[in-house]
Amino acid sequence: MKEIYLDSNATTCVLPAAVAAATQAMAHGYGNPSSTHATGLQAKAMMDGVRRRASGLLGTGDGRLMFNSGATEGIQTAVLSALCALRERRDAGKRIGSLLLYGATEHKAVPESLAHWNRLLGLNLELRKLPVDAQGRHDLQALGALVGDTAMLCTMAANNETGVVSDLSAIAQLLQERGADAYWMVDCVQALGKLKLNLAATRIDYAPFSGHKLYAPKGIGMLYVRAGAPFTPLMMGGGQEAGLRSGTENMAGIAALGAVLAALEDGSTFRSHAELATFRERLVASLEQAFPGIVFNMPFELSLPTTLNFSVPGLSSKELLDLFDAARVRVSSGSACSAAKALPSYVLEAMHVPQWRASSAIRLSFGPLVDEATIAAACARIARCGEALRHSCLLPSALAPSPHDGVIQLSVDGQCTWVLSDAASASCVVLDPAAALVPRLAAFIRCQHLALRAIVHTTAPTDHGAARLALLQELEIEQVGRVDIDGELAFGQQRLRRIECGATHVYLLGQRYAFTGSLAPQAIAPLLAAGLVTPDTVLCAAGNDGSICNTVRAAQDGIVPAAELQLDAAGLPAFLRQHPDAILVDVREAYEHAACAGQVFEGCEVRSVPLSRLAGQVGAWLQEPRRPLVFFCRSGNRSARAAACLRRLGHGAAWQLNGGMALAEATRHPLAIAA
Repeated sequence: MKEIYLDSNATTCVLPAAVAAATQAMAHGYGNPSSTHATGLQAKAMMDGVRRRASGLLGTGDGRLMFNSGATEGIQTAVLSALCALRERRDAGKRIGSLLLYGATEHKAVPESLAHWNRLLGLNLELRKLPVDAQGRHDLQALGALVGDTAMLCTMAANNETGVVSDLSAIAQLLQERGADAYWMVDCVQALGKLKLNLAATRIDYAPFSGHKLYAPKGIGMLYVRAGAPFTPLMMGGGQEAGLRSGTENMAGIAALGAVLAALEDGSTFRSHAELATFRERLVASLEQAFPGIVFNMPFELSLPTTLNFSVPGLSSKELLDLFDAARVRVSSGSACSAAKALPSYVLEAMHVPQWRASSAIRLSFGPLVDEATIAAACARIARCGEALRHSCLLPSALAPSPHDGVIQLSVDGQCTWVLSDAASASCVVLDPAAALVPRLAAFIRCQHLALRAIVHTTAPTDHGAARLALLQELEIEQVGRVDIDGELAFGQQRLRRIECGATHVYLLGQRYAFTGSLAPQAIAPLLAAGLVTPDTVLCAAGNDGSICNTVRAAQDGIVPAAELQLDAAGLPAFLRQHPDAILVDVREAYEHAACAGQVFEGCEVRSVPLSRLAGQVGAWLQEPRRPLVFFCRSGNRSARAAACLRRLGHGAAWQLNGGMALAEATRHPLAIAA
């Protein structure tokens, strides 16, 4: 399947005309615009033409417009300029406000720049967040109370996570009514090409822009400075940009940006606001059909038509990202600058949405160049993702159940919940349920039509049994006679036995698995001596330290893991020729497989063993400790955990595909099939 890129708020592809313009500038218009010979003058003419075009589109009037590397530099320059002016005013004995006020949903570059220059310049002003309302717009009442003591105000034209458009007119009117002399910076990064701007007609002092948000390359941007607004260069040394920003200009980037601005000017290249709104409506309809209960975290009527932010009950943002990525639909969990930190969205937290929504939000964004075919394909992929979740029992489904034997590990906040399922009896047992996992557990049990035989704890639950009770209520099961094991419980062809180990209960499923709770692996020795477990018994703990599982042998022998074994995609074919008995193991979850189309690796036997079911397979692999295992996943994180687990358990030939399928696909290796 072809990739569908729906993360344009992070960055966009480069417009073909912009690529051509950059190529032309590098190949033929390579002169230095500061040179006075003909080649330099030609380069300067091109640069000046782009500046005039930008000034016209943005309505800069008598204001200054300089080229720079992008919005972060523009923000730094604006903050430095305003704070230097504030220090000069204070040193001259003039009154300045005591607050550096910024919107609670601003990009992190804003408060961090404010804090940085406030400290370096010795101003020691107070940084304070301006709250937003439930719709994500600035709280004008709070601004009214603070504006009289505000030295600098930083807001944004449109939010990068939610697409919410700020009421800049109302802010400007309030500043005027109160006679505020605060310097005002407006982050216009998401506004370029999406909102009409007439900057000179506003009260805005500084407005940064970034080209790569609208089909120009990375590394080129602009900063608008209102006529009369104070200015201090961030970079000195060559006098370029009329002394506003030293350093030889990025001529290829400027040429490319000029091509994008020309496309904006001609009015025919990019989709209209109405067309983009129609595309968004189609995506919304597809999402609502695919994911029952979906909640959108932004008001449609106050947001850019190119941005959607949503959460799905019972599904984390990581699970949704993995799902969409498997279907080759590229979305994100928030700002690209902070997505890797796996924290709840501070933007949504500022809007006071419930915690589960802030922690599981997905951002889907497209640019005004999007076409009908891309939207249609995206809607089809979204439907496929919904079906994948139904097949995996993560959403309600009318599909016939397909129960099978399994040991499943579910983790949340350092806790592990284990589920034992038996196909023959269509029954299951839940060990150490975590409250956050109750909806997931209930959905799985209902979808598979399993009879819940028992819910047990290895140690006294810290929630005093609240999760157990919640699960029973979700499943509408009476508590009496359903939750206790008196010594042992017949479970399929085996018996689940409870063994007392001090304050901990160890549950044994035959001699294959021991569910040990918080018991240290070394404390299993008495069970081994009594013949209750064997050296190959798999130990499953209630705490998630990243190790997945252990074995009695590894715990007793203190096996030192082998050196980390990694394979790059380019080296995989040679490795497989050298080791024809190697097993490729895909540790992605079942819903990711269901969202894929076709094979993952062509001409190779691939076994699917989701990471959540790895504990159920390690015993068989340890019987062949020299047979190579090559684990892979989407990005390499889960496969690294799987390989590390097997190495720690004594399997000396466990490898992982470095960078996962993402890098394998990027190298376009013949083994990698677009999944």
